[in-house]
Amino acid sequence: MMKKKSISASKASLVIFLCQMISALDVPLDSKLLEELSQPPTITQQSPKDYIVDPRENIVIQCEAKGKPPPSFSWTRNGTHFDIDKDAQVTMKPNSGTLVINIMNGGKAEAYEGVYQCTARNERGAAISNNIVIRPSRSPLWTKEKLEPNQVREGDSLVLHCRPPVGLPPPIIFWMDNAFQRLPQSERVSQGLNGDLYFSNVQPEDTREDYICYARFNHTQTIQQKQPISVKVFSMDSLNDTIAANLSDTDIYGAKPVTERQPVLLTPTGSTSTKVELRGNVLLLECIAAGLPTPVIRWIKEGGELPVNRTFFENFKKTLKIIDVSEADSGNYKCIARNMLGSVHHVISVTVKAAPYWITAPRNLVLSPGEDGTLICRANGNPKPNISWFANGVPIAIAPEDPSRKVDGDTIIFSHVQERSSAVYQCNASNEYGYLLANAFVNVLAEPPRVLTPANKLYQVIADSPALLNCAYFGSPKPEIEWFKGVKGSILRGNEYVFHDNGTLEIPVAQKDSTGTYTCVARNELGKVQNEVRLEVKDPTMIIKQPEYKVIQRYGQVSFECIIKHDSTLLPTVIWLKDNDELPDDERFLVGKDNLTIMNVTDKDDGTYTCIVNTTLDSVSASAVLTVVAAPPTPAIIYARPNPPFDLELTGQLERSVELSWIPGDENNSPIKNFVIEYEDGLHEPGVWHYQTEVPGTQTTVQLKLSPYVNYSFRVIAVNEIGRSQPSEPSEQYLTKSANPDENPSNVQGIGSEPDNLVITWESLKGFQSNGPGLQYKVSWRQKDVDDEWTSVIVANVSKYIVSGTPTFVPYEIKVQALNDLGYAPEPSEVIGHSGEDLPMVAPGNVQVHVINSTLAKVHWDPVPLKTVRGHLQGYKVYYWKVQSLSRRSRRHVEKKILTFRGNKTFGMLPGLEPYSSYKLNVRVVNGKGEGPASPDKVFKTPEGVPSSPSFLKITNPTLDSLTLEWGSPTHPNGVLTSYILKFQPINNTHELGPLVEIRIPANESSLILKNLNYSTRYKFYFNAQTSVGSGSQITEEAVTIMDEAGILRPAVGAGKGYSEILFATSPVMHTVRPTFYKVQPLYPRIRNVTTAAAETYANISWEYEGPDHANFYVEYGVAGRKEDWKKEIVNGSRSFFVLKGLTPGTAYKVRVGAEGLSGFRSSEDVFETGPAMASRQIDIATQGWFIGLMCAVALLILILLIVCFIRRNKGGKYPVKEKEDAHADPEIQPMKEDDGTFGEYRDRAAAATSQITEDILAPSLQPSIIAVTHFPVCLPHMALVMRQCFSEDKGYRVSLEKESNF
Repeated sequence: MMKKKSISASKASLVIFLCQMISALDVPLDSKLLEELSQPPTITQQSPKDYIVDPRENIVIQCEAKGKPPPSFSWTRNGTHFDIDKDAQVTMKPNSGTLVINIMNGGKAEAYEGVYQCTARNERGAAISNNIVIRPSRSPLWTKEKLEPNQVREGDSLVLHCRPPVGLPPPIIFWMDNAFQRLPQSERVSQGLNGDLYFSNVQPEDTREDYICYARFNHTQTIQQKQPISVKVFSMDSLNDTIAANLSDTDIYGAKPVTERQPVLLTPTGSTSTKVELRGNVLLLECIAAGLPTPVIRWIKEGGELPVNRTFFENFKKTLKIIDVSEADSGNYKCIARNMLGSVHHVISVTVKAAPYWITAPRNLVLSPGEDGTLICRANGNPKPNISWFANGVPIAIAPEDPSRKVDGDTIIFSHVQERSSAVYQCNASNEYGYLLANAFVNVLAEPPRVLTPANKLYQVIADSPALLNCAYFGSPKPEIEWFKGVKGSILRGNEYVFHDNGTLEIPVAQKDSTGTYTCVARNELGKVQNEVRLEVKDPTMIIKQPEYKVIQRYGQVSFECIIKHDSTLLPTVIWLKDNDELPDDERFLVGKDNLTIMNVTDKDDGTYTCIVNTTLDSVSASAVLTVVAAPPTPAIIYARPNPPFDLELTGQLERSVELSWIPGDENNSPIKNFVIEYEDGLHEPGVWHYQTEVPGTQTTVQLKLSPYVNYSFRVIAVNEIGRSQPSEPSEQYLTKSANPDENPSNVQGIGSEPDNLVITWESLKGFQSNGPGLQYKVSWRQKDVDDEWTSVIVANVSKYIVSGTPTFVPYEIKVQALNDLGYAPEPSEVIGHSGEDLPMVAPGNVQVHVINSTLAKVHWDPVPLKTVRGHLQGYKVYYWKVQSLSRRSRRHVEKKILTFRGNKTFGMLPGLEPYSSYKLNVRVVNGKGEGPASPDKVFKTPEGVPSSPSFLKITNPTLDSLTLEWGSPTHPNGVLTSYILKFQPINNTHELGPLVEIRIPANESSLILKNLNYSTRYKFYFNAQTSVGSGSQITEEAVTIMDEAGILRPAVGAGKGYSEILFATSPVMHTVRPTFYKVQPLYPRIRNVTTAAAETYANISWEYEGPDHANFYVEYGVAGRKEDWKKEIVNGSRSFFVLKGLTPGTAYKVRVGAEGLSGFRSSEDVFETGPAMASRQIDIATQGWFIGLMCAVALLILILLIVCFIRRNKGGKYPVKEKEDAHADPEIQPMKEDDGTFGEYRDRAAAATSQITEDILAPSLQPSIIAVTHFPVCLPHMALVMRQCFSEDKGYRVSLEKESNF
């Protein structure tokens, strides 16, 4: 079926005109008129489409219709004519199409199953009913089955199946026991949607033999019962007792205790399932889980929220219920069952389909001969329904031809109809889920005018209120209506009258002079008719003396007045209320003609009293507050809000202005600062007060600007320092005359939402901006720069209009003009809009890349033709990404970067590129809809750049004159590395830098040994890498060579040549590689090897000096860790030692040595501690002459002792030492058997030990250096060893010198 996408402007205007004609020719529901007019049949009542009947009762199939002349009825059954005269069991009610099938007198309902359809026909057409499917209800018995008892262990799950018989309609399932009591249900035990009874876990109390499933069939009012089901639950205690009774004492028995289990779904099974539901139905989803403890169910919708106000949870949240589902409710619904041990979930994919539903159902059409009209039938559904037309119950394709009729999809268009065109048309919309059938007649009538309003009808209104005079009419063609005042008066015109389409005359503000007789005249080409009505305008009812606020003491008397003025022809009634309720039924309340008196006032009488005056035409009211007090207040000045102004008066009424005056109320001891004027628009917003203006407190009149077609009332509020008064009583109403709108809608825009439409929007006028009744908008548009006429449409008071079928993204001239019943607003200004955008069609061409440097490139492209953009050109997007690094040759994850260039720019800079890399890019054009296709990928490469800093620099293995440097290659080499640059310089104690040395290192090296450095010196290193482009950023580090503690190590290479040699470290597998040497100039002058020997109260400081002769030294010292000034001691002469006296025992000191006249040159700091503890720095005395002489004397003494020892041993003499060693053998001395019983080997070993001891003594640099007070204990181990050798007489022992040296 072809679907129309657009309607031309002329056809749109025609449709609007026809809709107005259809509305105008609706037949009024006047009984007398309906009896006289011919009318095609209309079905008024019919049985439901799916009609399930009770097989025990008569079947009544309803079919009622109306028409003129009355229609006749016929039926079809299963598509063929149903001759009711041939079936004695079937009768049709008189003057009706309703069938009665007699079942109670021998008929069988099953014999009348089928599809029935009723046709109502008269001379003007035929209407048909829906297809009515008749099916008798069925309630079959339960099939017999043998049910085995259910024996289950405590804590396990259980399902009791119901499996009811299939009935029509399906039965209602419930579970009860033998006593007809419903079985209790809970989160643990519940009934599923299929009728089965589910136990998440069974408990001992579930044991019973009367689980009975019942099925109730409502149509037949019967209940079927399933055989009872027995359930026995074995608890763990009873099960253990049973096992124990059947086993011997030696058997191992015992059931496991109740085991907690994580949830498992009993229904539905699996992890996913599907569900299809129809639009408008109730969606029921179910999840029941087993587990111990009992799981709790929770529902969520994936990717969305459950619908608010339509979602309900039933069956202890195991059932999710969503009412009135729509297509938006489709999606995945997840149920989650959870207990303390875990959770399980199930996803139900829900699809909502839809049987056909009406968008626009066809409506009856009443036309005059020669007129045009349309029938529209629009329906929706899922899937989309098919639309088919019938004429008088016959498919329109085979129905008698009508030259005035044309079928266009879901629309029938009628042109120049004649009386023979009258017919009843049926529209059928159907899909696989159902159908819709609607009857709509076309009734072509030629009728002279009729006035249906009774003649001389009397209308009464209150002055200054609207008056509506009715003139209900009918005629075909539609009559024109005119009103006259008086029998021979002139036709009524002007802004003071409003003429409604239904013939009613409205006088917006009726005055006393509006009273009189009004004549309504209706005429068409077939005749004319008139009718007279009368209008009486009454004086309004007013309360001229209102009740006032009262303060009364308890047990006093109070009276409220309510004096009224009213029209003499109206009878008023006065009602008094207390707090908006009836007065208490108490004799103390006395209601007089114009007052209310309360006797013997009590606290309960406190409140608000209202006087209401009602007539048949109007009602007014006034209120006052009564306050009951215990005693009169103490006289004092009371400051309060002012009393409200009163006696408001309007004068000087003009079309656009009026003067308001008032009398101020009591100031209550606080002067009035200003008055606030508010207005109410009784025509558009009754009951809502708006701010108008405000004037100073000395002013009691104001000229107010007004808008047309507003029924104004004004009130005034006084304001003082305390606050605002109550509003005054409203002024009289003043209705300004209607006028054309003064302004047009603002913010007019035209923006397409789809490629083939133009959405025109605007900001609607406010109510008072309409300036008159019937506010509408004239929307006009035409394609820009095309010789085309304006297309216009008049729409109701809305703010949007959609033009369909437009070309993609073309400019349109748009204007929106306001109009009302009196005319148009001024000509609106035109705005330019565009129809909807679509994605761009082509990619930018001729993409070129110019690489500016290693991190920046410029990309050029040719602009795409504007016609191919198909939208507002927003700019271009450049996508670029790194393919690989040219130095590493390794690919990595591609991370695309995007740069957007606004407007019609055809070049752009790409910053932040990585040097020495391969890149790709493409360019895309962007409009409001999105991005167009990408240009072909363009490859470009960036040149080399300077590298990043080395990844690390470590300085290790410090010695007296060398440091080992290790480094890592740069993280981003940005090219091919050519070399490394190392620069370093010394730093003195005042952080001054010495001369800078630079070394170039091959790029393939990763470590370096710097040798021949100054000992105990801090160096600062600067290290960076180089490519062919230049040097990269540097990394810095500092390190210190260690102190020369032994005093005997000196550089051996290049000594005295003014430089040191630096050696590269090589790996163990590269011994054949000749190391590379670099020369470093020594640093002079310098003070090095500051050593300290400390006692309790003094310390001996010594140092070494390299530099010019005749330097004058000084020693600075202070307590370590304190920020105090250094103490300075001058050294006499050029000595290299000094004794600090007067120190505090057990205290850590810092010390440094400086030279006078050398720009403040000092040594590095040293720390020592006084007292018995070992100092952090030790004096190296191994090189002192007196110490060497002493050691030689000791060695000589040991030799003499050894000789004496050997002589005595040969003589067999024994010494007490030997006896002690025999009694306490040293475990570290291992026995050794001598074959010949001599000491030859022992003497050899003794001689070797002596030689070794001598070497040890003569090489004091190999022993730990200690402070002066411990020089002698150093010798004790050697002496003990010698003495032990001498006095050990056991031939079987030999001495382990290596172990004894640790004595």
